[in-house]
Amino acid sequence: MKKIAAFLVFVANLAANEAVTPLEKVISVETLKDEKVKESIGDWMNEKFGLTPYRPNYLLPFSYTTHNYKEWTPTDGEYKNIEAEFQVSLKMAFKRNLLGMGEIYYGAYSQRSFWQLYIESSPFRESNYNPELFVTFPVGSKEYYGLKSLTFGYSHLSNGQGNITLTDNAKKYPEMQNRSRSINKLYAQTIFQHKSLIFDLKVWTRIANLDDNPDIMDYIGYGRLKMMYFYKKHLFTAMGRFNPFKRKGAFEATYSYPGHLDGVYFFAKIFTGYGESLIDYNTKLTKYSVGFAFSR
Repeated sequence: MKKIAAFLVFVANLAANEAVTPLEKVISVETLKDEKVKESIGDWMNEKFGLTPYRPNYLLPFSYTTHNYKEWTPTDGEYKNIEAEFQVSLKMAFKRNLLGMGEIYYGAYSQRSFWQLYIESSPFRESNYNPELFVTFPVGSKEYYGLKSLTFGYSHLSNGQGNITLTDNAKKYPEMQNRSRSINKLYAQTIFQHKSLIFDLKVWTRIANLDDNPDIMDYIGYGRLKMMYFYKKHLFTAMGRFNPFKRKGAFEATYSYPGHLDGVYFFAKIFTGYGESLIDYNTKLTKYSVGFAFSR
């Protein structure tokens, strides 16, 4: 016990004296003659990482909805209307200024997962996978009403499920239902800024006929408007999308504020409408979520 206590005191003293030294202060490169080797070691020490946050990265341990989730197969069990949700979203710039207009070419990947954390075995109810390719043209001129950038891109969104209705299994086992959801889109996006208020307008069109959810555009519409307002350290967002022909859409509001840990934010979200997840794209629900974000 005395040895354990002494070790804990030693560790505490190290932390208090900031004795845990960054790599760049203990790894020496001065004696190396090869400049490329120096550069490689420098990138490694500085943890150079080409990926950066794209959409908010968050973990929401408590997400409550007024809607009862549907079980799609006999093995699903009964889902609860409280679950956990998380999102991982990253992008990487792989080319710049190809057309001489200062544009940047990106690849991105986002994943949202809905985790039935509070039932036995804690299954994942749904996961949505979203790879993208896009190019952003900077504008940044006051002459165009605060227009800052133009973006054009391709997006594939899927829940990774197989289409069982196209096999004999659907006839043999009628209780099995098709869980496959996917959509391919071309989109255009503009960013406007007025002081600490940012407007993000995005429109899209479907580019492939997907037989497993041919009516998805009726519910997710053809565009959305997102507003972000920064007030000191607070960030408020509001997003709305609407299909005027089908009178369906959705509204989402979020709030975030820095916590006591570096890079961690308190994060709260309210969603109401259609398309909160792919599996429930045609079900209207209202959902309240709270947790932590690691990027905004």
